[in-house]
Amino acid sequence: MKHIASTHTNKYIGSALIIISALSFGVMPIFARLAYESGADPITVLVLRFGIAAVVMMGIMVFSKTPFPRGLVLLELVLLGAIGYVGESLAYFTALTMASPGLVALLLYIYPALVTALSAIFLKEHLTTAKVVALFFSLSGTVLTIQITSGGSITGILLGIAAAVDYAIYILLGSRIVRRSGSIGSTSMIIASTAGVYAIIAPIHGLAFPGSALGWIAVLVIALISTVIAFVTFFAGLKRIGPTTASTLSTFEPIVAVALAALVLGETITPVQALGGLLILIAVVILSRNEMRRDKQASVE
Repeated sequence: MKHIASTHTNKYIGSALIIISALSFGVMPIFARLAYESGADPITVLVLRFGIAAVVMMGIMVFSKTPFPRGLVLLELVLLGAIGYVGESLAYFTALTMASPGLVALLLYIYPALVTALSAIFLKEHLTTAKVVALFFSLSGTVLTIQITSGGSITGILLGIAAAVDYAIYILLGSRIVRRSGSIGSTSMIIASTAGVYAIIAPIHGLAFPGSALGWIAVLVIALISTVIAFVTFFAGLKRIGPTTASTLSTFEPIVAVALAALVLGETITPVQALGGLLILIAVVILSRNEMRRDKQASVE
């Protein structure tokens, strides 16, 4: 009975952590725009983002006396960051130069469906009706929430799809590796390896630093909140609830981005976007009630 209660609590904590991660990732587009308006470019923001976050994570590991991953696990984490996350972020940011932000964002958010399908195929994860329905509501809500003002080139669309596929694989691999290394160790190694790759790219591309205090504050927010907090909470939640539920709950992110765009940048939330946000919230409720029902059934048995 105690084990069931512990499992129940663990799943709720996992869901809460994923929501916190989505909130943290959701503020990034707003602060990225502020950084760009102060003179920074995407590559520079990415270099600063992962460089600052890597220093912070290494400090956390030393201060908390968290053991550094070693051997095969370390290699897997380095590759996950240097290839997986760098590939996803480069594809995403390059796609933004060839297609509208709304279209690119929408293409990225097909990743929950990809994660669900790949989890069923490769991880043999059981897909309940509730999970499928929640996925449908979350994807429908994402379509309505993200406004598409224009189209894009075929190359831009393909890069957007590539970013989604890359991110889905990244989440699946991460769900297996994080169980062996922990959320702090996983986050530190992935961020550090990502920072290393961007440090190599930066001199080739050139750097354009923020030209104002507000721009630097925006970069710090991206590094500390949208990277350190977002990554740690995502991996901690992923370890507790699995890739399918985690990726579905992550669609809470566009709600945050749209709401902040209205509050900070003065953009208007349309009734259609409000409906999309409601559908995503319904998906979250469906998943939560499903977990409660499963735990009650388990306690009876």
